[in-house]
Amino acid sequence: MNIFILLLLLAVLTSTTGAAEVVVVYAQIGGTVTLKPPALNDLKKHYMYWKKDKDSSEDLAWLNPMGNNNWKIKDEAWKNISSWSPLIIKNIQQEHFRTFFLKLKKPTDNPTFYEYVIRKLTVSVGPSSPVLPGETVTLSCSAETPLGKSIQWMNPRGELNPLNPLTFSASMRDNGPWSCMVTDGQSKSQVNVSVTVLDLSPALSRPQYTSTSSHLSLPCSLLPHISWEQIKAKGFRELHWSFIPSTASVPQRLFFLSAEGPLTWKPDQNKGLQPGTNPKKGDLSLRRNRGIEEDAGEYICALEFENGVTLKRSVHVKLLQIVSSTGTELISGQQLNLTCGLEQPLPSDLHLKWLPPKQSTLSDPPSSPLIIPLVSTADAGTWRCELWRNNTQLTWAEITLEIVPWLSVWMLVVICSVTVIIILVFILAFILCRRRKQKMRHLRRRLCQCKHPKPKGFYRT
Repeated sequence: MNIFILLLLLAVLTSTTGAAEVVVVYAQIGGTVTLKPPALNDLKKHYMYWKKDKDSSEDLAWLNPMGNNNWKIKDEAWKNISSWSPLIIKNIQQEHFRTFFLKLKKPTDNPTFYEYVIRKLTVSVGPSSPVLPGETVTLSCSAETPLGKSIQWMNPRGELNPLNPLTFSASMRDNGPWSCMVTDGQSKSQVNVSVTVLDLSPALSRPQYTSTSSHLSLPCSLLPHISWEQIKAKGFRELHWSFIPSTASVPQRLFFLSAEGPLTWKPDQNKGLQPGTNPKKGDLSLRRNRGIEEDAGEYICALEFENGVTLKRSVHVKLLQIVSSTGTELISGQQLNLTCGLEQPLPSDLHLKWLPPKQSTLSDPPSSPLIIPLVSTADAGTWRCELWRNNTQLTWAEITLEIVPWLSVWMLVVICSVTVIIILVFILAFILCRRRKQKMRHLRRRLCQCKHPKPKGFYRT
């Protein structure tokens, strides 16, 4: 009989106070915890009380739905709470790893309690960031939790891995936030840790194109989250640019940055290239306003460390050229052959566009080679060949043609011929006149051989 009365009293007590629901949340020292109230349709009609102890009369914070919907804060730990929003605790400390209670009560109903447990999660990364590509990284996650928990790691690409601790060889794919995912019954928690991989900006997947008419750009830079202080801390030795021409296999050093002294570019063979003006901000690029025929080849940006690790980025440069079979000076009526292209045949995803001079009668030129059987003076001027990939212009090349009218050429020939004939006549007349004078002089000497000739007449003997 006594046992029956005790059970009845417990049932009545449970019905009047409400059953407690447990929510488990995991956090690490210094982290942030969000405690969400239950999703009730009439949540705004409830009195809300946050407590450290369920049966305690002291409240950490409380909210009166009949008032101005502002929390009454009695503890600085709850200062981030706002009206009808989740409870947020920043900069978690050891004293926060405990159980808290949320009491919900309508004016006419019995209260309902919700239990929140904050458990400590310890996450470690070894070695500490940043790490170089190829370095071995170990992630470890341990939690204070009863049996039944499960821990997984989620990488920056959203892929899950059940191993814990997790060991991998670092690459650029691993750079970013890693998450320790803890599942404890129906409760799920996530704690993030950052892995910083020290590397250069991603390499270009396609070649760079230039010409003697367009600019040349060779991109290379540090990733935005990497500083020179971090690079030097990993044993920076030297950064340099080198060039391998398409017609040779021996690399040529262009510029270098040394670990000794200020970060200032020093040239080896600059080839007219200009380095970025602010390497301290991570700009390691080279550029030139106009390309030259010797630009085609492979450019290599290399970052070297004392431990032998070298980070490289290659830029392949291809030159667009226009070649005229008859040169750039033509006579109207001649055949014109213009060829535009690269050293190798164009890939299928590239195409060319010709832009003739404005006055040209050729409105829609075909692709290379461009053949005009009879050119006219209207075709003189600058011809432009553009290299496109889909709707993106990659580069362009230009050639300027001088075309002289056919009549003007013959008039020039006649004038030159007459001039030559007149000059030859004058030369011939001069030669004949000179020879005649020389002949008369020679004849006089033959007629008179006396040293003192006497005049003609009679003389007395």
